[in-house]
Amino acid sequence: MTKSRILQSALFVILLAGLAFIRYDWQPARVEAKSERKPAAQFTLKDAKGKDVKLSDFRGKVVLLNFWATWCGPCKVEIPWFIEFEKNYSGRGFAVLGVSMDEDGWKVVTPYVESKKMNYPVLLGNEQVAGLYGGLDALPTTIILDRTGKIASAHTGLVGRDTYEKEIQQLLAEK
Repeated sequence: MTKSRILQSALFVILLAGLAFIRYDWQPARVEAKSERKPAAQFTLKDAKGKDVKLSDFRGKVVLLNFWATWCGPCKVEIPWFIEFEKNYSGRGFAVLGVSMDEDGWKVVTPYVESKKMNYPVLLGNEQVAGLYGGLDALPTTIILDRTGKIASAHTGLVGRDTYEKEIQQLLAEK
């Protein structure tokens, strides 16, 4: 076997091993019925400028609440979608809110946010907020809230772009 072949085989094994640790959540859109929705746990976190941001500040909007980290592979796939959703739907009463769970804090989050040109608020999460949402078994964890601040859908792991978009559109159309 040539060195090139060994390297290709090793990279393939590494890729397969990496995929084993990613939970793919390819499922159809599934917005809870209004009567089944529970209120989202409220929190206040700081943004990069040290300003307090409350989840309740977004009441009246459909909110995509994304718990993520700079080292998270599936998060890197979803973030460009969320940037586009913010751009396309913010004028219709929609907002993306990112909560970074990076243990190294703003020193890694700020350069990442700048390099990706993230156009939505990013806050720094903590264990207390994670606990409010069940401990966050995996990243990304994304929760979509209706305009009243209730949880309309929740996803753990990488979800298809179309799933998010259908849920957002359905919630924006609700009266």
